[in-house]
Amino acid sequence: MDWPTGLLGFAAGLLISVTTAPVGVSGAVFLLPVQVSVLGVPSPAVTPTNLLYNVVAGPGALLRHHRAGTLRGPLTRLLVLGTVPGVVVGAVIRVFAVPGPSVFRLLIAVLLLPLGGWLCLRTLRRASRPAPAREPSSRAVTRLAMAVGVAGGIYGIGGGSLLGPILVGRGMPVAKVAPAALAATFVTSVVGAGTYALLSLTTTGDIAPYWSLGLVCGLGGLCGGYLGARLQPRLPETALRLLLGVLALGVGGLYAVQLLR
Repeated sequence: MDWPTGLLGFAAGLLISVTTAPVGVSGAVFLLPVQVSVLGVPSPAVTPTNLLYNVVAGPGALLRHHRAGTLRGPLTRLLVLGTVPGVVVGAVIRVFAVPGPSVFRLLIAVLLLPLGGWLCLRTLRRASRPAPAREPSSRAVTRLAMAVGVAGGIYGIGGGSLLGPILVGRGMPVAKVAPAALAATFVTSVVGAGTYALLSLTTTGDIAPYWSLGLVCGLGGLCGGYLGARLQPRLPETALRLLLGVLALGVGGLYAVQLLR
């Protein structure tokens, strides 16, 4: 890795995490296309590299939430217990069943296009009709966390990066979801990165993470995550939800267009 690539990776991690951390998203979901299209990380190594980014970047926002006393609570435990086994299953699927770049781009488009559109519509509807929504049950949260953990293991986003927008869209307050989703992202990313490292010992190909690039991007995310968590009380919730939805639509649309070429 040369200096320009390292600086670009650091800047990308910093800017993305500042924007996404206030709503409980580490930013890996948006860093992935930068790694593939700009930094040249091959598939499937991009997935564990993204998980490595989460491992390094996660403590920044978590430290801020710990100081504020917002990490305690049942939601954090539910998300971690659901996503940890799911991310291991997702990692195995990613290595042995979804190795091709075309299938990977299709998966990205299928995940992000509906999620981004749903989040935007949900946010606009809530802005016009601010009636409180019923929060999902503990059992529903655990099942959702496990399903998202599988997708996160395949996609390299740790699981919490999908859970955050989904739970916020279901009506749960950002202040409650953000620390729990970030904690789940950090724990599952540690497990997922370790799983890929073990699989790389027995499987050929680009499976191990790109350590230097993942660390540099993660350092940017570490700084940005702390700043984003610190800014959370000062930022309008509706604007942040819409921004996440638009970014998800843009990334998913980009990969959909690439598939059609």
